[in-house]
Amino acid sequence: MEKSGHTDTFARDHLPPLSEWPELLLNGNPDVAYPARLNCAVELVDALVEQGKGERIALYWREGTEQKSMTYRRLMQLTNQIAHVLVEDMELEPGNRILLRGPNNVMMAASWLAAVKAGLVTVPTMPLLRATELKAVIDKGQVSAVLCDRRLSAEVEFCLKADHPSYCPTLAHVRYFHDEDSESLDSLARKKPVDFQACDTAIDDVCLIAFTSGTTGRPKGCMQFHRDVLAMCDTFSKHVLRTTPEDIVCGTPPLAFTFGLGGLLCFPLRVGGATILTEKVTPDELLATVQDFGATMVFTAPTFYRKMAALVSHYKLSSMKKTVSAGEALPDATRQLWRQASGIEMIDGIGGTEMIHVYVSSRPEEVRRGAIGTVVPGYIAQVVDENLKPVPYGTVGRLAVKGPTGCRYLDDERQRVFVQDGWNFPGDTFAMDEDGYLYYQARNDDMIVSAGYNIAGPEVEDALLTHKAVAECGVVGVPDENRGNIVKAYVVLKPGFEGDDALVKALQEHVKAAIAPYKYPRAVEFVTTLPRTETGKLQRFVLRKKH
Repeated sequence: MEKSGHTDTFARDHLPPLSEWPELLLNGNPDVAYPARLNCAVELVDALVEQGKGERIALYWREGTEQKSMTYRRLMQLTNQIAHVLVEDMELEPGNRILLRGPNNVMMAASWLAAVKAGLVTVPTMPLLRATELKAVIDKGQVSAVLCDRRLSAEVEFCLKADHPSYCPTLAHVRYFHDEDSESLDSLARKKPVDFQACDTAIDDVCLIAFTSGTTGRPKGCMQFHRDVLAMCDTFSKHVLRTTPEDIVCGTPPLAFTFGLGGLLCFPLRVGGATILTEKVTPDELLATVQDFGATMVFTAPTFYRKMAALVSHYKLSSMKKTVSAGEALPDATRQLWRQASGIEMIDGIGGTEMIHVYVSSRPEEVRRGAIGTVVPGYIAQVVDENLKPVPYGTVGRLAVKGPTGCRYLDDERQRVFVQDGWNFPGDTFAMDEDGYLYYQARNDDMIVSAGYNIAGPEVEDALLTHKAVAECGVVGVPDENRGNIVKAYVVLKPGFEGDDALVKALQEHVKAAIAPYKYPRAVEFVTTLPRTETGKLQRFVLRKKH
């Protein structure tokens, strides 16, 4: 590893032992051939200004009904001013951890860039986290500072109270933004110089601890380097999305989620494009954003695309060229519904916080029905059995991945589960065909074994979603005395349908006609909502806990 630019070496000191790292595929790949010392925030903003692109628009947003924008030059100046606050007023040193808390807005984006520029280790958190959840993150990362949107201050304040169960004694510095108080981040930054000397960070200094979004119930801190932030841009974004300076992107994933950090900030900035920051949107509002700003690329989860499919005819969407789905498995029924409604072939992808972003995907013209795609250039994958031996083509097994990014958990025994023999094991079950296309089956723990049959919950969900009555569904295995487990479906109905015995029977017959009959849900429960993470992922573990 290169000599660290951090004076506080906590992050580097708490990386897993090198023997537990995955093999990183860096040598011989010009896409990720970076100099030994760089600061990724400088590369994403300042470098564009130096290239003569300072007057290009970097950020768009709305204030009420008014459209606003910010150039690359002004974004560079704002991040420099915030960096001065971090170093001078908050007295933070390179390597200190700083928790970021806010919706997708200019100050949240600029705060992340500024903190990275100052050599800090950023810990972005989802806006909906409560104080007890924040405490777990703060304690794990030994976080000493917080930048938070004033509107989200209540939970942070609990962490500052010595008599509160969520008290965090390491927290020494808190500043709020979107706040006109004289000591707010906004007020202090306005008084600072617009120039700043970025921290001389090493390519393998940690700049981000991204905590997983909680589909497994116990989040893990994933440590990413300056190199990793650029690598996600120079692999998936470059080769699959083919992001250009003319692109204007928008979407729903929070910047605290690496899907959002990449898609809605780093990818467009890397090439001189623009992003539209929206704090919280409905399907209607997202389509209106595309229409009003001329967005070319959209990032959101499958559930949003299903809802938007019924609305596209209400908007002028000629600017929209690419739509990207990630965060959870894209059912083929949703892919087809969206293509019929919009005329656009979805770019599906599977990635993860551990790998920072997407590593399996396909360009629209290379989509193969039923498959997520092939490995993103720079990555390799294989499907293996329980003994880590490759299985024949078409055989279901565990996905193993290597590439220029990989898993490095912060002090977590699960490192040895995720990384084995130099491979990353994301916990997904796949089959691969002879052309390298990967067909998603389920999360490893979403495979249901019933009377000796292996049944993938997402496959049953996909079949159910083609029924006219089904808006959303989640499928899990529940214990059964005779069969070991049975398939149970939790179904949210579309308006106008009655959840009665007749509809249960109709749904069961529908599934039997669509896929192998033994996979049909022997139990169906109608619900009004499904448990999801803030990023839209279905929390099947919550459904399993009901039994």
